[in-house]
Amino acid sequence: MLFTLLPIIFMILIAFTNFDANHQPPGNLFTWTGMQNVTDIFLGNATKTNTFLGILGWTFVWAIFATFTNYLFGMLLALLINHKLVRLKKMWRTWFMIPIAIPQFVSLLLISRALEPSGAINVLLQELHLTDTPIPILTDPTLARITVIVINMWIGIPYTMMTFSGVLMNIPADLYESASIDG
Repeated sequence: MLFTLLPIIFMILIAFTNFDANHQPPGNLFTWTGMQNVTDIFLGNATKTNTFLGILGWTFVWAIFATFTNYLFGMLLALLINHKLVRLKKMWRTWFMIPIAIPQFVSLLLISRALEPSGAINVLLQELHLTDTPIPILTDPTLARITVIVINMWIGIPYTMMTFSGVLMNIPADLYESASIDG
């Protein structure tokens, strides 16, 4: 209740105030504005409308990519690894589980450092003469969004792969036999 319900109630209540950079406690407190923010977004203020619609659009893009890419690629990876012609199944599963075996805070901190302008990725690209200047991976909005989706896939696909692998490994062999006989 403390970490879920209370923050939700607080954020709903904040939506009906003028809480912004100019109205911060303790000096200049925010006040209740009622439905003014809602009418500004949908009827009045073009800046608020454009900001809201941009964030809403990105939220939908993120939800689609975060859900479907992890699900689809995790399922395909599980099917590929569990195929009867693939050898060293345990090695492949272990290899793909490394991103989630390391604590995510540590791995994401290392990735954020590697993506900085003076980070390992930009240094490598410059050393290989693929670029002359550092690529603004984390500061360019489009590149940052693509990077977030790719990192989410890097972390999320192994979870889905393991779920599907567990299901596939528990299907009895006689069901596969009967399915091949039935065509």
